This record gives sequence, C-alpha cells and structure tokens, in this order.
Amino acid sequence: MTARLSVRDLAQIAIFAALIAALGFPGAISLGASIVPITLQTLGVMLAGAILGARKGFLAVLLLLVLAAAGLPLLSGGRGGLVWFTSSPSAGYPYGWLLGVVVIGYLTARLLPRYPFWPALGATALGGIVAVYLIGVPVTAINLGLPLWAALLDSAKFLPGDLVKVVVTVLVAAQVHRAYPGLIPRRRTESVPADSAAARARA
Repeated sequence: MTARLSVRDLAQIAIFAALIAALGFPGAISLGASIVPITLQTLGVMLAGAILGARKGFLAVLLLLVLAAAGLPLLSGGRGGLVWFTSSPSAGYPYGWLLGVVVIGYLTARLLPRYPFWPALGATALGGIVAVYLIGVPVTAINLGLPLWAALLDSAKFLPGDLVKVVVTVLVAAQVHRAYPGLIPRRRTESVPADSAAARARA
C-alpha cells in the first residue's frame, strides 16, 4: 500500500468511479413495498474489484462515495448527501461496497494469471454479495428498528440480480485480463534456489 499511484492508476480509478456513477443513472428499482431499492451500481463495484484489484478498486469506490457524501447526485436515482450514509435504510450498503471491492480484488489477484471461472465466480460472489450484505443488512435493521431476520428477508430480493452481476463480472474480467495482463499486480513469490534447497536437504 506504500507504492505510489501512477498517472495510469489515477486514470483507472477515475474511470471506474465514473462507471459506477453511470450505472446509477437508470435509477433504482423498487419491488412492491421493498425497503431498499435495487441498483445496477453493485455491478460497477464488482467490476472495479475484479479488474483493478483491491487497492485501486477500493480507491475508485471511495472516490465515488466521498463525492456523493459531499452532495453530488452520484448514487442511483440522482441521490447524494450524508443522509444516504447515515439514517437511510440503505446506508450500510455503500460501506459494504468498500469491503466487497477489497475482498474481490484480494482474491482475484491470487487467481491470476489463469483466472479460472468457478473460483473467480466464488471470489466475486463472496465479495460482491456476502461482504456487502454483511454490512448492509444489519444497518438496514438498525435504521428501521427491524429484527435482523426481517431485513435479511428483504435483502433476498437482491440475490437473483446480484448472481447475474457476478457472472457478468467474471466473464468481462476474464476478457479484460486476457487482453491487458498486469492490471492487478501479483505478489512476487520468493523461490528458493535449487542448490540451497538441496544443501538444506543434505544437512
């Protein structure tokens, strides 16, 4: 995390923050008397983690949220302001995005360069669904004074759409990483020289 961000990194962060904002332009979808609306912006969050990785993906989501908290209408349906991060029923989900994008990016970095489909699907679902709900659902329950099970039941309406977003994310990310390898830096693994290993084996 101490490495400096290059101009290219900053451009990628800005582009993905804009992408997440753009996915909110169609607005939110409410099903019946649902408490929290459905939005396409979680797709942008998943893509940010799977394509940019944990660090740059986190900064892209954080940039969007900071601008939205400052009042810019960047959340779905043209919403903005601190109320959407404090007392709103959906206030926990933006914080869940921050956790989710880190989980997706961290796990994706360990799947590269191969990026196998099923492990990638699991990594994206863990970050894009489980991690986001882990924060979003309890905050909904707290802000509305609901039992946790009631807020969890309401969140079930997200699952079909979120599962589709997970599949779309993995398919898109696979193509991007194939065309542009190195978007997510992989940790260097220190290999033990063969002669050193042999020397230790004889000791």
